Amino acid sequence: MTGGQTQTFRTGSPDQPVVLVVDDDDLMRSALRRLLLAAGIATEVYASGNEFFAQAQLDRPGCLILDVRMPGMSGLEVQACLRQRDVELPVIFLTGSSDIPIAVAAMREGATDFIEKPFDNDDLLARVRQAIDRHSHRRREHDERHDVLRRLATLTARERSVLDLVVAGKTNKEIARDLGASYRTIEIHRSHMMEKMAAPTLADLVRMRLLEDNQLSRT
Repeated sequence: MTGGQTQTFRTGSPDQPVVLVVDDDDLMRSALRRLLLAAGIATEVYASGNEFFAQAQLDRPGCLILDVRMPGMSGLEVQACLRQRDVELPVIFLTGSSDIPIAVAAMREGATDFIEKPFDNDDLLARVRQAIDRHSHRRREHDERHDVLRRLATLTARERSVLDLVVAGKTNKEIARDLGASYRTIEIHRSHMMEKMAAPTLADLVRMRLLEDNQLSRT
């Protein structure tokens, strides 16, 4: 299609990884779409950064293949807008040989990779799959942290105190002494805590509590 107009090919499931392609070159968009679809990778194509932000759903797993040089909104400007919106979609830049310094600067700003034109199809597919895998892993980690924080919020103040002491390596007897409670009371608190956290083992419980510490260190 010509004249800066594209047809958007949307995927069926919001959990299905999708590659979003933004390139003003009609032939490049078509070639990338054919290549990715032939490899079984869901793909959407956009002719400009403005079209991309107006139409694309950015909260899905996948990655973005982004041309460095485009009229209107450049690839670097698209990347900057993604950062402003806190979108963590991995970005793979497509570059000409003269654009390498720009691509290196983009990677300093968080881009995942850059690929020179003309590119090797198998190499591009390998890098795309790697970016998708990393993004899917990060999303799973994010979902797990969110679920753990939600469960922690259901604990009572006393259960939180017991949890902190359990993570500190204290036995039930030591926790009972520290909190001025009976051994049986601590056992009950611990049982309720394990149930609320859906923690099959003590090791799972400790790991969940440490996830909270890791989340706090990121903020």
